Amino acid sequence: MSALTKDGAPHQTAFAKASILAYGIFSYLVFFACFLYAVGFIGKLGTPTAIDGPANMAWPAALGINSALLALFALQHSVMARPFFKRWLTRYIPQAAERSTYVLMSSIALAAVFAWWEPLGGEIWHVESTVGRTALYAGFGLGWLVVLYSTFLINHFDLFGLRQVWLEFRGQAYSELKFVMPWMYRIIRHPLYFGWLMVLWLTPDMTITHLVFAGLTTAYVFIGMHLEERDLKNAHPDYRDYQQQVPMIIPGLKGMKK
Repeated sequence: MSALTKDGAPHQTAFAKASILAYGIFSYLVFFACFLYAVGFIGKLGTPTAIDGPANMAWPAALGINSALLALFALQHSVMARPFFKRWLTRYIPQAAERSTYVLMSSIALAAVFAWWEPLGGEIWHVESTVGRTALYAGFGLGWLVVLYSTFLINHFDLFGLRQVWLEFRGQAYSELKFVMPWMYRIIRHPLYFGWLMVLWLTPDMTITHLVFAGLTTAYVFIGMHLEERDLKNAHPDYRDYQQQVPMIIPGLKGMKK
């Protein structure tokens, strides 16, 4: 058993701290591998599985499997992010490992989508123009850059659990991040989700399969924004004023502020 500090918190041994750090690094590497795979999976860029391909089964069965996979990811991603679940989880694992566990479970849920996704076939649109295809692929790539860059604007290493496990390893207390508004966050409140929408919809070849993926994921994005903002308002008193000043997802669209 761990010893207790003067304030009653568990004091981790050097081995426990090193194990937590290793776990956090491992979780981050799994996430980053999934992130890179997602680029190829959605963009059809040579990964072993991809969002599109020949249909392997009747479309009702394929649609059911795909919907279940995305629902599993959405439930995991949303439930584990809620404060009540974090309080429950940290009764059984170290506080410093909570975010890394969330990152690891999210990565596993996403990997399941990659592994068992079933193409449906069909075509919605196909852009033949070289200029048009180049522009859409450029937008797709820019979307990924926006997703990644927006995490660094707030604190990439805290968002993915590395800051927490590093502070634990160093024996330093964790401090919550202050509410800040980097430049992208002064244009829209959710640049990370905006980047995801670019990734989902900017494609020169929109199939029925891709449309299902993009449509269901977009629905989850808006649900996720609502849940996240509810938690942010509870955690940061300044967030309500921020909502009134900055649109949610579309720059300049005042109707999307709330």
